[in-house]
Amino acid sequence: MQLTVTDAPERERFEAHDGDELAGFVTYQLTGAIIAYTHTEVLPEYEGKGVGSTLARAVLDDARAKGRTVVPICPFIHGWLDKHPEYEEIVARTTRKVR
Repeated sequence: MQLTVTDAPERERFEAHDGDELAGFVTYQLTGAIIAYTHTEVLPEYEGKGVGSTLARAVLDDARAKGRTVVPICPFIHGWLDKHPEYEEIVARTTRKVR
């Protein structure tokens, strides 16, 4: 499996493709420099193959590269961020887990 993640701004989502096949996506809402990730979905045939994690890393790397602040509304993205503190500096303060 060779995943490619691309932004599809006309659909307000990042998409992961395995060749020509859609494997999953992350929807978002963008307001200025703030991006809220609202939903992550992995197609059933791709579940358990790392598609969600690949998407999470790609969207967060994109946000970091563009100087955006992330609001992780999606439970998957929020949980993924709990395991990857290297992205904490781009997450909106009110969404950070209290330690």
